[in-house]
Amino acid sequence: MSLLDETVSVPRRTMTLFFVIDTSGSMAGSKIGAVNDAVVNVLPMLEEISAENPDAEIKVAALEFSTTCNWLYNEPKLASEFVWQDVQATALTSLGAACKELSSKLSRSGFMQSASGSFAPAIILLSDGAPTDDFDSGLAMLKNNNWFKAAIKVAVAIGEDADKDVLTKFTGTSEAVFTVHNIDALKQIIRIVAVTSSQIGSKSSTAGDTTKQDQVVAEVKNAVDNIDGAEVATSVDASAYTDDWD
Repeated sequence: MSLLDETVSVPRRTMTLFFVIDTSGSMAGSKIGAVNDAVVNVLPMLEEISAENPDAEIKVAALEFSTTCNWLYNEPKLASEFVWQDVQATALTSLGAACKELSSKLSRSGFMQSASGSFAPAIILLSDGAPTDDFDSGLAMLKNNNWFKAAIKVAVAIGEDADKDVLTKFTGTSEAVFTVHNIDALKQIIRIVAVTSSQIGSKSSTAGDTTKQDQVVAEVKNAVDNIDGAEVATSVDASAYTDDWD
């Protein structure tokens, strides 16, 4: 057998999609129910994207935060192995603590330890209110993290009471913050952001000088135009929608 007859298996890199989910008391009821339903339904889509990608496998990690923070698993899981555990809403909004916890896992000693190497992660923050702890110090720590600097970052403001200025600080750009006003819009945005971030984040290269972050934001913006009850959070006009969470 010649060397040309040998098949060499090249290990795929890993791209981790992080869900960072506000589970404070104001999320109780239809909001948290919609989040649980949306993630359950998007996981098979992420599994399919991963299976068809020759460059990278997609893993999922989920951090819920209220008064305390909790990872649903102690390591990222392949989408095919991630069994969603419904989260419940209660207590306060410790987003600052969540930033610190996220930073601790965005490291080689944490969740970014793939033997074959990792693409920059994608991070989706979902929140309907304002932090009740020291958000600024938590974010300052997170912003010093090189994985976070390189990550795709999108935030979903769930309803008009969500603090969009805080979410803009998290993503680094107001263009990456999207507001939803009803259950269907929330479910659709979670699906679109998760799928788009996974597809683009797991590519080996970007188109021209356009960053992966810019590509994701552009595609989500296009999708938002066709979703009733969703809008780019940066609009200077008064919202054309009123919240309806029944």
